[in-house]
Amino acid sequence: MRLRQYLGYASGDVANNLTFSMASAFLLLYYTDVAGISAGAAGTLFLVVRVWGGVTDLVAGRLVDATSTRWGRFRPYLVLASVPLLLLLVALFSIPGGLGDGGKLGWAYVSYALFSLAYSFVNIPYGSLAAAMTQDAGERARMSTARMVAASVTILAIAMVVSPQISGASDLQRSLTITTVVFAIVGYALYVWCFASTEERVARTAAQVSLRDTVGMLRHNRPLVILCASALLFLTGMFAVQTVAVYYARDVLGNADLFIVMTVVQTVGMLGAAALVPAAVERLGKKRAYLVAGAVAAAAGIGLGLAPGSVPAVGLAFFGVYGLGLGLVNALIFALQADTVDYGEWQSGVRAEASNYAVLSFMRKAGQGVGGAAAAYTIGLGGYVSGAGDQTDSAVTSIRIAAGILPAVVVFGAVAVMSTYPLTEKAFRGLVADLAARRATGDEPATTATP
Repeated sequence: MRLRQYLGYASGDVANNLTFSMASAFLLLYYTDVAGISAGAAGTLFLVVRVWGGVTDLVAGRLVDATSTRWGRFRPYLVLASVPLLLLLVALFSIPGGLGDGGKLGWAYVSYALFSLAYSFVNIPYGSLAAAMTQDAGERARMSTARMVAASVTILAIAMVVSPQISGASDLQRSLTITTVVFAIVGYALYVWCFASTEERVARTAAQVSLRDTVGMLRHNRPLVILCASALLFLTGMFAVQTVAVYYARDVLGNADLFIVMTVVQTVGMLGAAALVPAAVERLGKKRAYLVAGAVAAAAGIGLGLAPGSVPAVGLAFFGVYGLGLGLVNALIFALQADTVDYGEWQSGVRAEASNYAVLSFMRKAGQGVGGAAAAYTIGLGGYVSGAGDQTDSAVTSIRIAAGILPAVVVFGAVAVMSTYPLTEKAFRGLVADLAARRATGDEPATTATP
């Protein structure tokens, strides 16, 4: 693959993160401190809407797999479905001030639910695109790395743009509306570039795949099932800390602007992870690299929860190590998911990239919902008061738990689940070779075989 294709593919994740990461990092703060919605109500909203987003992922996966155009199955969605997504990003951070408490909560539910629906019809095709571009394990690892670097840089850029507004904007509502409008314009240009610079090259064995065949493939795809279970736990931890990171900077470390520094050190960690991914995969294999990285992230989470707020450098250092572990695992999840597509075809004869990715995405969305809700509930139970200038000691302690201890526990669980993943590098190379031989001869799969 050429550099232009890697960059074009990565540009799609920049656009994704202008919407997704903006919501993940700042939506709870917007709800509690600008719109005046309580932390408990926002936690329930996150749980309901993000699980709903997982359901829409499954619907999108099925519809995308049935798509056939002259431009491919996945790429057209990047330029068509992204338009409502980007408009809904603006609506998400623009709750009218004249609404009462019930009206504000209703706007939040409707706008976020529609946002999640639109995101499914952009992210599922984008995530499925990697498996359709190449079957080379090295190229897939490099694509995952490019995607992770793009996401890390975008998250840093968002932090640098939005964090100063939290304490410095005279009208935070107006400031966030303008910011999301700019993000929408830039995001659409990036989706168009992704569409223009990528190509779907992996042949499909059948023109159409029935729902029954797809369900059968997914039901017997043990590597995908294990990856999904581990990703559910991992994302629960990742989004718990992401949801309350800005609170950690403001209320634990004592300065909201330190969120930028936290994001910088996390980005450095994730970029370090990006540099390590190809070597880690070659030396350890994807599974063992995942296990090591997850253990590092969990240990850093414990450090983050216990770090003294009076010495910000300690918390910042643990946040950087946390970024290293998270970055490695997140990149490896996408590389492993592409491998499970090939396993599904090898085992059942059915190649359904979008449905496969949608199942993983459903579990990721569930993890995001549980993680965001758990974080919001934790600070709510700790006594966090929406909009208050100073928080009680119990509220600050609850932020520590939500940002560090809670993520550490569930990420350790993700590592334990992933230890049972059966698809080794040797087994994967063998099944890819077998698939190539089948395509050459037209043989049917041996559905009872295992790698």
